[in-house]
Amino acid sequence: MLKTFNTEIASFQIPDELVLFDGNQPHELCLLAVSELQQRLKDNHFFDHNFGLTDETQSAIIGKMFGVLVVQSSSGVIGYLGAFSGKLGGKNNYPEFVPPVFDLLTEGSFLNKGMQELTKMNIQINEASQNNVDLKALKITRRLHSVALQKQIFEHYHLLNHNGISKSLIKIFLDAGYKSPPAGAAECAGIKLLQYAFQHQMRPLALAEFWWGQSPKSDTWKHGEFYPCCKEKCAPILRHMLS
Repeated sequence: MLKTFNTEIASFQIPDELVLFDGNQPHELCLLAVSELQQRLKDNHFFDHNFGLTDETQSAIIGKMFGVLVVQSSSGVIGYLGAFSGKLGGKNNYPEFVPPVFDLLTEGSFLNKGMQELTKMNIQINEASQNNVDLKALKITRRLHSVALQKQIFEHYHLLNHNGISKSLIKIFLDAGYKSPPAGAAECAGIKLLQYAFQHQMRPLALAEFWWGQSPKSDTWKHGEFYPCCKEKCAPILRHMLS
């Protein structure tokens, strides 16, 4: 997963500690890594995902957050890792990017089975729409099943810090004063990048995330612009991973 720079970096300043993008300019090595990754995004069509930047497909337009983490390997090589938030083209794994903290899309996984059960419940609810008593009971059953499935998902996420200490996602958010983690926690690009670096004894040097594609309806994200790690999902996790 570690990619070396196409450009000579001898003249670049190497950070002594991890540099996070804070709303100013990303570290110069991040800018270089981002330029290389964005060129591959423009050239590469191996994933079926419509960013809304061309007129080649009629599929739904979904912009995506990407991230780069400049690292130093255990042998001293300086390069960078790439990641995307959530899924890309309905998949979690691509050769260009680090894997998720936990892969929910494996065949026969508890999530697939759980979602199949939810689908059955939705059908039953639609069929019972004329019976208020059955409808209420079915909706309660569906809600309880959904809550239990989400808890099971969270239980499979364990995050490392630079000392190799693992902590569950549930414990991280409980310690931060949350009743439970928000949906999608630990699926952000920056978290995936740090997890992979710590798993492979790489020293993180600089991190930056950028939006690629059309803006969603909220118009919060702009194509090609950089954004700091989100507070709701990432801040409690980073507090552990960077402690």
